[in-house]
Amino acid sequence: MSVVDIKIPSPGESITEVEIGNWLKSDGDYVQVDETICEIESDKATLPLIAENSGKLKIILNEGDIAGVGDVACTIDTSGTSTGNTKTSNLNAEKSNQDVNSLKKEKSIDLTLSSESSISRHETPYSDGHPSPAAKKMMSESGLSNLSGSGPGGRVTKNDIQQHLSNVSKSPGSSAVKEKHADSHVISGLRNIKRERMSRLRRKLAERLVSVKNETAMLTTFNEVDMSAVVELRSQNKDSFLKKHNVRLGYMSLFTKACTEALELFPAVNARIEGNEIVFHDYVDMGIAVSAPKGLMVPVVRNAESLSLAQIEVEIARLAQRARENILSIDEMEGGTFSITNGGVFGSMLSTPIINPPQSAILGMHNIVERPMAVDGKIEIRPVMFVALSYDHRVIDGQQSVSFLVKVKENLENPARMLLS
Repeated sequence: MSVVDIKIPSPGESITEVEIGNWLKSDGDYVQVDETICEIESDKATLPLIAENSGKLKIILNEGDIAGVGDVACTIDTSGTSTGNTKTSNLNAEKSNQDVNSLKKEKSIDLTLSSESSISRHETPYSDGHPSPAAKKMMSESGLSNLSGSGPGGRVTKNDIQQHLSNVSKSPGSSAVKEKHADSHVISGLRNIKRERMSRLRRKLAERLVSVKNETAMLTTFNEVDMSAVVELRSQNKDSFLKKHNVRLGYMSLFTKACTEALELFPAVNARIEGNEIVFHDYVDMGIAVSAPKGLMVPVVRNAESLSLAQIEVEIARLAQRARENILSIDEMEGGTFSITNGGVFGSMLSTPIINPPQSAILGMHNIVERPMAVDGKIEIRPVMFVALSYDHRVIDGQQSVSFLVKVKENLENPARMLLS
C-alpha cells in the first residue's frame, strides 16, 4: 500500500495561508493523475489543487478550513483501483433496472385498478349530483361547494347558484361572508431564501473596496467620445486583422493604446502612494478588469506602452481565457500601474469605477449608443461613448485628471494619428 500526501502549493511569495474551497471529488472517489480535485482560495485568486497520482482519495481538510502552505490537504492511495467503482456501478445499474421493472408492474396494476374503478363509477349517470358546466364555473368563481341541485338526479343548475347567491345577499352578515371569501382568494408567492459562503477572494475584494472608499480621496471626472472613427477603423480592418494575427480587433486594445500615450504626458495618473512618497513609473502595466466565474479579476498586461495593437489583443485574449478557466497565477494579477474596466459589455451607460489599489486611477468604458451631436454647426447622429476616470485626489490634481481624459478622447477620435505617431 502506497499513500501519497497532496500538500497545499504556494500561490505566491507573499501568501502563507489559503482557504479550502470546493472539493470537486468526494472522499473515497478514484481520481486520475493531473485531475483537478479541489479549489483553494487565496486573497487574490482561486487556484486548483491537482492530483499528483491516480488512486483512491482521502480528504483531510474540509471546505472552509484555513491551511498553511505545505499542509496536507488530502492523501491518495495509489494501490486503489477503479475496479471497485465499476462493480458498484454495475450493481447500481442492475438494481436500477430491477426498480424500473418493479415500478412498471406497479403502474400496470394501478392502471388496471383505476380502469375497473372508472367502469364501476360510470355505471351511474355522470349528471347525477354533478353541476352543469355553467353552474360549475359560477361555483368556482363564488367559492361555493356542496349545494343541493334541483335538476334531474340532483344536478346543480345555473338557477340553483343564482338562487343561493340571492338568499345569501339578503341575509344578515352577508358582508362579513363576502369579506372572508375575498380574503380566501389572496395568493401569496414563494418566499425562500438561500445562503452561501463567501469565498476568500470575495471577502478580500469587499475589504479592499471599502478601504478604497475610506482611505483615498476618490473623485470621478467624465467626458464623451465620438466613436465614429474608431468604429470605422475597426469595421474596415477587423477581417484582415483577424486573418493576419489570428485574434479579433476589439475596442480594448485601442483604449489601452490611447491611455498609454496619455499616461506618458500625465505621469501622476500612472503613479501610486507608498508611505510618504509618490512612486512614478516609466512603464505602463495595464490592468484589464475581467468578469470571471469566481468574481472580478484584473490580470495585467506588462509594458503595454511598448506593445502593438495585435500584441495587446493577443495578451488580453490569453489572460481573459485563463481568468475564465480560473487558472490565473498571482504574478499575472500583481503590479498593475493603471486599470481599465468595461461596463459597456453589460449595457452600462455611465458609472463611477472604483480605484484598484495601490493604483491611483482607473478608466471606465461604457456602451456605445447613437446620440445627436453638434458637428460643424449641424446636428448629426454619431456613435458616442461616455468615459469616466476615477482618481485619487491625493496624487492627481483636477487639472491633470481632466487633461488626461481629454487626451484619451482626442486619441480615440483620431486613431490614425495615434497609431502613426
